[in-house]
Amino acid sequence: MSNLINLEQVNKSFGIAPLLNDVSLGVHAGERIGVVGLNGGGKTTLLEVLTGLEEPDSGRVSRMSGLRIAVVTQRGVLPEGSTVGDVVLAGLAEDQMTDGVAEHEWASNTRIRSVVEGIGIADLGMDALVGNLSGGERRRVALAAALVRELDLLVLDEPTNHLDVEGVQWLAEHLLSRRSALVVVTHDRWFLDTVATRTWEVVGGKVETYEGGYNDWIFARAERSRQADVNEARRQNLARKELAWLRRGPQARTSKPRYRVEAAEALIANVPAPRDTVQLASFARKRLGRVVIELEDVTLSTPDDRELVRDLTWRLAPGERVGLVGVNGSGKTTLLRALAGDGELKSGKRIQGQTIRIGWLRQELDDLPVGMRVLEAVQDVAQRIMLGDKEISAGQLAERLGFTPAKQRTPVGDLSGGERRRLQLTRILMSEPNVLLLDEPTNDLDIDTLQQLEDMLDGWAGTLVVISHDRYLIERICDSTWALFGDGKLTNLPGGIEEYLKKRAVLMGGKAGISAPGKPTSGAATNSASSDSANYRAARKELAKLERAVQKLDERERKLHAALAEAATTPDKLIALGTELKQVQAEKEAAEERWLELADDA
Repeated sequence: MSNLINLEQVNKSFGIAPLLNDVSLGVHAGERIGVVGLNGGGKTTLLEVLTGLEEPDSGRVSRMSGLRIAVVTQRGVLPEGSTVGDVVLAGLAEDQMTDGVAEHEWASNTRIRSVVEGIGIADLGMDALVGNLSGGERRRVALAAALVRELDLLVLDEPTNHLDVEGVQWLAEHLLSRRSALVVVTHDRWFLDTVATRTWEVVGGKVETYEGGYNDWIFARAERSRQADVNEARRQNLARKELAWLRRGPQARTSKPRYRVEAAEALIANVPAPRDTVQLASFARKRLGRVVIELEDVTLSTPDDRELVRDLTWRLAPGERVGLVGVNGSGKTTLLRALAGDGELKSGKRIQGQTIRIGWLRQELDDLPVGMRVLEAVQDVAQRIMLGDKEISAGQLAERLGFTPAKQRTPVGDLSGGERRRLQLTRILMSEPNVLLLDEPTNDLDIDTLQQLEDMLDGWAGTLVVISHDRYLIERICDSTWALFGDGKLTNLPGGIEEYLKKRAVLMGGKAGISAPGKPTSGAATNSASSDSANYRAARKELAKLERAVQKLDERERKLHAALAEAATTPDKLIALGTELKQVQAEKEAAEERWLELADDA
């Protein structure tokens, strides 16, 4: 496996804060690496040093000669005056060493058409000027420009931002189908678990590496937490709680053999379910009363009078937790505004209970007091609140959502976009709402902050409606899923996100290419079914055999280590035992590699 990029003892600082401290790692051909860590912890800096956008302060970065690489960062700037088509096809022309790519050439190329349609560029129009596009549309154009190219390495920074659920699914399938290596910073846990074969965690200036995606990373963190310092108790419990949820849901994607899965299940054996739904619903009825928010015969439309929802009657119940999905432009945010009582309805009426206090997290960040410091901005809402059955201070809540005591003294005007998002969320929770309306709450939040948010919502007794492209979040905190399909109706989806994607695929006539990762988008030929079934059974049989073999080799390895300790004063015996240990370790490694190969196919 060839090495594409290699970092040796790299250091990089901004001001006095070391973001990368003596980091050594490499990217190999065909690897798909997910990068995680706290906001401001150095993830983007790592990508920029890796790709040459930033030079390290010290250390060495070497890249394969002739490396074909595309980088899509959050800082990307598109050339003004260019059209969408100019930007998307510029890299393609460069690869082909031509002045340009004629429309008939790319339009007849299935791969390019798939990217243009899958990433939502076709809706913009290839002749649209990039100067007239929104920030999210520009990000999609830059992403499409990278995806149409044949590359050795693709480097992406938060590519799922500004994509809907379908777009995220399409992107995951596209990346799995590519032969190029991938390094991607993402907070989307389903996406990370689906595409990553390895995870890098940027923490404290170091980069910790883990095999597999999100599920395997959480397993490793939970396992490591057993020996962690007592001051890390909250982080330990969160990791164990998250792992418990992963293992109790649908079978998690994991590259771990069964004997390691069993170790994970033993680790979380006594961890309770994330929340007691019945108890919370009962408490919510006491807090909210019988009427929460009701929409009766409501019709919603856009400013240019395009009808989004027609004759909708929807009554939110006390303690109800709703996930709202739909393609961009289908009316999700407009419906959330109607629930919040913001703006006039085209027709129908809205009813709100007398005890209702709404907390509304909007996508805009224009409601923050920029003249205050972080802690002042939180205390401006309240000094202390009850969260579940515990009273906490403004500073404690801010710390749980990622603001250290030192960071709480920072002026609001100096915060990054992600930090402002966290502050906005903290202020909303400090207002002690009993109805939460969350519009894309995961945008710009890192995974640790998302886990803290989910942990708080587990014990929160109120009604919740959340719009999100993060299918993991919806599956984790919501009890029901509803969708807008553009037919003027709000549709309940008992099967959750999977049902939504299947319905969308049917509505699109199969054009969207939506299917579960690793599964065909159309029916396979009948005469191959029995062969596939036989291959599957054979693979499962060999997997079970390999698991037993690895367990035996594991036990033999432990005994050899004990024997080596006892034979410390006998050189001849040490040599013989050392030779046998190397052989056992080689056999174990080969068995594990074969297990992973079969697990991918099975």
